[in-house]
Amino acid sequence: MRDAIHFRLGTEDRILRDVDPTMTVLEYLRGPERMCGTKEGCAEGDCGACTVVLVGADGRHDAVNACVLFVPALDGRQLLTVEHLAGPDGALHPVQQAMVDRHGSQCGFCTPGFVMSLYALRTEAKPDRAAVNEALAGNLCRCTGYRPIVDAAMDVCTGQDAPMPVPLPPTVGTLALSYGDKRSFSPRTADELAGILLDYPDATIVAGGTDVGLWVTKQHKKLPVTVSLDAVADLRGVEETADTIRIGAGATYQDALPLLEEHFPDFGAMIRRIGSRQIRNRGTIGGNIANASPIGDSPPALLALDASLVLRRGDVRRTVRLDAFFTGYRQTVLTPGEFIERIDVPLLSAGEVFRCYKVSKRFDQDISAVCAAFRLRIEDGIVRDIRIGYGGMAATPLRPRAVEDALAGRPWNEATIRMAQAVMDSAMAPLSDMRASALYRRTVARNLLLKCFLETKEEAVVTRLAPV
Repeated sequence: MRDAIHFRLGTEDRILRDVDPTMTVLEYLRGPERMCGTKEGCAEGDCGACTVVLVGADGRHDAVNACVLFVPALDGRQLLTVEHLAGPDGALHPVQQAMVDRHGSQCGFCTPGFVMSLYALRTEAKPDRAAVNEALAGNLCRCTGYRPIVDAAMDVCTGQDAPMPVPLPPTVGTLALSYGDKRSFSPRTADELAGILLDYPDATIVAGGTDVGLWVTKQHKKLPVTVSLDAVADLRGVEETADTIRIGAGATYQDALPLLEEHFPDFGAMIRRIGSRQIRNRGTIGGNIANASPIGDSPPALLALDASLVLRRGDVRRTVRLDAFFTGYRQTVLTPGEFIERIDVPLLSAGEVFRCYKVSKRFDQDISAVCAAFRLRIEDGIVRDIRIGYGGMAATPLRPRAVEDALAGRPWNEATIRMAQAVMDSAMAPLSDMRASALYRRTVARNLLLKCFLETKEEAVVTRLAPV
């Protein structure tokens, strides 16, 4: 095992020993490194002022939020900040020059974050305006307005930027850090991960850190033992088989997006609204399931799609359907030392349709008030099969079987929908909180079922004729 973090800061190698494993990269940059170009705004991954770029061994440039990123995640990577973009003679980087030319900065506090998001975007294929808007959705500007910033992006994001050379320092073996009474492990294989969790069954697993990071920055929790999935390559895979998409528990939203969007366009559209690009570059579907939040965005869709989980403890694996995984508020069937290894998502069969919807106070980067998903098969105008998933309607992500039973075997028409809506009133008892009242949630849940019907009544008639 190694006892030091090896990474590259700009073009300089760094070796960190005796460092708090729950120190954020933002704290490290503004503290020990005295690099203050990266700003602290919200400290929860919402405003984008702290955006930096992580470069992996594959050369991919990911814009990420430094405020919720723990320093062990730097191991084996290159970290770029706004200070690294200027040329050796002090010349501005093309992204910076475009911001100047287009008057994209006023107070300047948010500007470094915008610049780093655009720098990461510039390394990809030439984006259209929609891609630019999506890339900037995680960067908040309070004074300039987005038009000149988007104009700067359209000028400079050509997809032709040459990434900085990245001969990254080699990293071999598990990273094991000790700092006072804290311990942190970054295994490199699922087998190593399983062994560590047997030794430390109460450890906090850190996948992307987009949720756990807030435990530290907002709740000031002390995490005695953390185990990171960052380097576990065999948990990062996303593959398609004949009838299933298999998603490693450490795969990020951005990793899983292409296949999910190809097969379930509605699911892909919803993923693009989960946090920002910075959050999706780090957040994982496995983590969104494991934290068992009743308002997580991916569980309702996965419930409707009849997803199952491969759970592992040591060398023992078991498969659990997602609708049996959640046992209570923030509670699951996971036993001490057990972790999610993979999510299996069945593909749609011929004649099936899928819809999912997210309702929140703003379109981008907001937590759901209600999330709903529907997978259904209609034959001869009759509902032959239907699965429903709801978020925000109970202490756990919910599969309302009473509503499914009320729809199954009946005509797919408005009368059936109205009858099922009445069943909802007794089948689901949503709570009131700061995001929505119980009455609002109940009304929205009923309306989303109606919306699904209105969108699919013609499609269902057509798709039932598809050959099996």
